[in-house]
Amino acid sequence: MDCNEARDLFQAQSHVYKHIFNFVSSMSLKCAVQLGIPDVINSHGQAITLQELVTALQLHPAKSGYVQRLMRLMVHSGFFATKKVCKNQEEEAYDLTPSSRLLLKDKVPSLLPFALGMFDPAIATPWQFLGNWFRGNELTPFETAHGMGFWEYGDKNPEFNSVFNEAMASDSGMMNLVIKDCKPIFEGLTSLVDVGGGTGKVARILCEAFPSLNCTVLELPYVVANLPDSANLKFIAGDMFNAIPPADAILLKLTLHALNDEECLKVLKKCREAIPGNGQGKVIIIDIVINAEKDEHETTEAKLFFDMLMMVVVTGRERSEKEWEKLFLEAGFSKYKITPIFGLRSLIEVYP
Repeated sequence: MDCNEARDLFQAQSHVYKHIFNFVSSMSLKCAVQLGIPDVINSHGQAITLQELVTALQLHPAKSGYVQRLMRLMVHSGFFATKKVCKNQEEEAYDLTPSSRLLLKDKVPSLLPFALGMFDPAIATPWQFLGNWFRGNELTPFETAHGMGFWEYGDKNPEFNSVFNEAMASDSGMMNLVIKDCKPIFEGLTSLVDVGGGTGKVARILCEAFPSLNCTVLELPYVVANLPDSANLKFIAGDMFNAIPPADAILLKLTLHALNDEECLKVLKKCREAIPGNGQGKVIIIDIVINAEKDEHETTEAKLFFDMLMMVVVTGRERSEKEWEKLFLEAGFSKYKITPIFGLRSLIEVYP
C-alpha cells in the first residue's frame, strides 16, 4: 500500500468515526440547553469566563474541566464563540452566536422548546429500532419502539403531547421573522383554515398581521381541547381526512410532510373542495422542498435528516419539487408557485 492509499483510508476512517459519533454533538447540545448555558451567558451581559460560567451554573468547581471540554465542542460546532479577556488578554471567555441566541428561554423567536421536544426519549428511542423495523411489519420504527403510532402515543401521554405541541409552536414562531415578506400572499383573503395548526401559533401571528382575516384552526380533539376562541380566531376539533371547513385559503404548515402520498392526496382533495371554485381560492403550504442541486450541502443534509425523521416517527417524507407537482396535479390542481422563504422550508401556493 502506497502513501496515497494509506492517506485515503485514514481520511475514510475519520469520515466513518465522525458519523458514528454524530450523536455526541446532539447529546452535548441537549446537555448545554438543559443546563441553561445560553441563558446564563445572555444574563451575564457579556462574554463569560469558565469560572464565571461554572459559578453561575451552580456547579462544583471540580466540574470546571468537564464544562471546558463541553464548551470546546460547542464552540467547534458553532453554538458559542470565544474571545480573549482580562488585562493580559490570555483568559478565554464564551459568548453567544446566532445559533445559541435561538436557544434562549424567554426570547422571541426561540427554538428551545423544539430542541427539547426532539431530544425527548419518546422521539429518540425509535432510532434504536430502525434496523429491526426494516425486517418487521410495523408502520414505523416509532410503533416498533412504543407499540403504537405517534399520534395515538400523543393522545395517551398528555405530558409528551404538551412537549411536542410546544416544540411545534416554537418552530412556528419563526414565521414572525418573514411575515412582512408574505403580505402579498395573505392580503385580500377574508378567511383561512389552518389545517393541523396545533395550538394556533401561526394562526395568531396571521391574525395579528392581518386583523381583517378570520382564521380557523382545524386539529385533533385532544390538541385543541379547552383552547379559547378570540375575535378572529376559532378552534375546531375535526379530522382533515373527512372534511375541511370552507375558506378563501387553506394553510398546511408542516402537515403534509408527516403523511404518505396516499394520505396527502386525500387531504389535498379535501382542500380543493374547501376553497372557492372560481379560481380565487388557494392552498398555502409551508414545507420542505428538497433541491440538492441548488441548496448548500448543510441545508440538504438538514432536509434529509428531516426526511429520515418523518420515516422513523410517522409515515411521511420530504419531497422534491417534481414529487410535490405530481401530488398537486393528481389532486386536481392546475398550477403552483414555490417561494423559498423559510430557511429549510418553502412557501408553496397551489391553485385550482
